[in-house]
Amino acid sequence: MTEGSAITDEMRSVIGQETEPLTVEVDKTAIRMFARAVGHTDLIFYDEEYAKSKGHRGLVCPPGFAGHAIHTPLKPTNIIGSSTTQMPDIKTKIVRVLNGGTEFEYFDDICAGDVLTAVSKITDIRERAGASGAMLFVVRETSYTNQQGKLLAVERGTAIMFPG
Repeated sequence: MTEGSAITDEMRSVIGQETEPLTVEVDKTAIRMFARAVGHTDLIFYDEEYAKSKGHRGLVCPPGFAGHAIHTPLKPTNIIGSSTTQMPDIKTKIVRVLNGGTEFEYFDDICAGDVLTAVSKITDIRERAGASGAMLFVVRETSYTNQQGKLLAVERGTAIMFPG
């Protein structure tokens, strides 16, 4: 362990370790609810026939949908509200967490009826001194594949954690 660092060797050891796959079915109602909640008005998010007339396989998931909170009672995650995004345990007491940013890279549409499998891993842990002490920047990447095993999207997110 680096002297004075809040990042331990045990924490570094989780970098690159993948979480257990989490599989969810993409539902038309969830797509419509998410699109409405974030203010999308394009009919590809609401009208299946319209989406197909525009060359899509079906009702299209809006940007950001893949990582939205879902209810999975049989496979709850360690994230408040449950989510397709999982965070490997970095084995330290955290007193506060902030979202440091989230970005998505899409390779194809995610559509109603797709069965997504999400696998997450930590790709980096950095430390910075803040006014209230150490801040850990934990970068996580989640890959989303469909029922044919095709990679549809990758989500990259940074959590700013304050160890206690």
